[in-house]
Amino acid sequence: MKMNKTLYIASAALIIASATGCDKFLDTMPDNRAEVNTVAKIRALLTAAYPDNTYMYFCEYMSDNVDNYGDENPGTDRYTDEIYNWQDVVQTSNDSPKNFWGGSYMAIAHANQAIRAIEDLAGTPDVLDEEAIVKAGLQAELAEALLCRAYNHFMLVNIFAKHYNPLTSSTDLGIPYMRGVETQLNPKYERDNVATVYALIEQDIELALKYVSEAYYYVPKYHFNVRAAYAFATRFYLYYEKWDKVIENAGKCLGSQPDQVLRSWQALSLLERDWEVRSNDFVSSKHDANLMLLTAYSAYGYQILYGIRKYSHNSYLTFTELSWAKNVWGNETTGFSAASQWLYCPPAWYNGANIDQCATWKLPYLFEYTDPVARIGYAHVVAPAFTMDEVLLSRAEAYVMKNQYDLAAADINSFIRTMVRSNMFTKDLSAEDIISFYSQIPYSTWDNSTLKKHLNPGFSIGAEGGPKESMIQCVLNMKRLESLDMGLRWFDVKRYGIEIWRRTMQPDPNRASNYDPALIPFRLDDVLKVDDERRAVQLPQDVIVAGMTPNPRTTEKPAEIIKLEPMQLPATNE
Repeated sequence: MKMNKTLYIASAALIIASATGCDKFLDTMPDNRAEVNTVAKIRALLTAAYPDNTYMYFCEYMSDNVDNYGDENPGTDRYTDEIYNWQDVVQTSNDSPKNFWGGSYMAIAHANQAIRAIEDLAGTPDVLDEEAIVKAGLQAELAEALLCRAYNHFMLVNIFAKHYNPLTSSTDLGIPYMRGVETQLNPKYERDNVATVYALIEQDIELALKYVSEAYYYVPKYHFNVRAAYAFATRFYLYYEKWDKVIENAGKCLGSQPDQVLRSWQALSLLERDWEVRSNDFVSSKHDANLMLLTAYSAYGYQILYGIRKYSHNSYLTFTELSWAKNVWGNETTGFSAASQWLYCPPAWYNGANIDQCATWKLPYLFEYTDPVARIGYAHVVAPAFTMDEVLLSRAEAYVMKNQYDLAAADINSFIRTMVRSNMFTKDLSAEDIISFYSQIPYSTWDNSTLKKHLNPGFSIGAEGGPKESMIQCVLNMKRLESLDMGLRWFDVKRYGIEIWRRTMQPDPNRASNYDPALIPFRLDDVLKVDDERRAVQLPQDVIVAGMTPNPRTTEKPAEIIKLEPMQLPATNE
């Protein structure tokens, strides 16, 4: 079912190349598009079917992975202020929602043009004409085009709309699902609902999986290779709540020995302790764990370390919720020294005057000089769109939802073995061990963080503190560790209805040593509630002006927002 709302999308995001001049407009093809009439041209076109912009920056800073250092640290900009506070973004940036929207629809336009060319070469008006596609030998090209189209729509709907919910998605505003080639300016579209968008994504994925190949790729890791396709299907079906399909596709991606294809944090720890060295290795195509790499115009690799320090993943978060907290793998103490003892690659801690930042050294900052003398050019980032580790943990989550806790525990153990030093993690955890550990942890409050937060998904996970909920808490904690600094936590926040606090931190007046957290919570500023409309990022302003219905908004802050006096050190969770 489609929402009966007529919409416009800016033509610049949908047309591959515009006319060169008004006086020559009627003498050329409507959009001056090059004719794609050979297999080589189709393959070249598909290299532009991947987005040139990334969601990582704004998704990471919208999530619960960052806190506000306070006015003592002015290291921010207006754009980051907007995304941190879940405001409708009006500032522009390579990393802004506006550019991600436009870049994604531009990629979709290239994918659709490739699909049209494949139909023309195969002599069929329908890509479902399997006989014609196979006879023309264009199965692999069609698979890549379909996967690119599905992936771009998938990311758009999960950012600019509410999360999929079978009870409400048939009426929830989604995004336009583009399946045709555009030849006119300012084309008119309907905004499909979320359920329709998911159904169309599934249709594209399932057809692509029949044909996917990597035979013609020079560097498969920069394309939808076979394992990347199954990884995408795994994430899609996890968000779609089709647990059997998650397990099926994850198994095809991971193979029979998943321990052999996960990221080796031990190998990374043996490299020089240097951000450039380790980040370049982290995104290397040589690693089995990196399934597909995407490049983007972005300074995010630099910004997350040096550019934005007012909002950061700080020592308090690290000590209480993530890498340095007492965790299920058995460390009996918390803190900097404990992390160094247990983890192969604990975060790097930048701690100084008005700085408190814990960084993972995952993402490089790459600069392309267009004028070396003037030292100007373009900043780039490279990041894995999918990893084996994410696939493994997605399967673990699906096993939990199927009540197969022992199988989930086996996958969790495989992941922990990659992160925790082998001389420290010597005994695999049973499902009972995991349930016992997580069921006893108190739930986080804004002023006393723990590993566990209240979960409010649209599907059933049993009672709070129960076996299923405790297993899910563990999986979400592992996924948060795996994806830290890469933006994916935001989607788990949406899927599980996790409330986020915006709190101002202050230096801990009772800090005993340099190995204790530098900051503690000082003031609660805002709360992103379970049903908060700000969970769906607002559409770009120019798209709204062109006629697209914006996401609804409320202006009232939650009633429990209060101003507090400076606090004492929170009670320990041990």
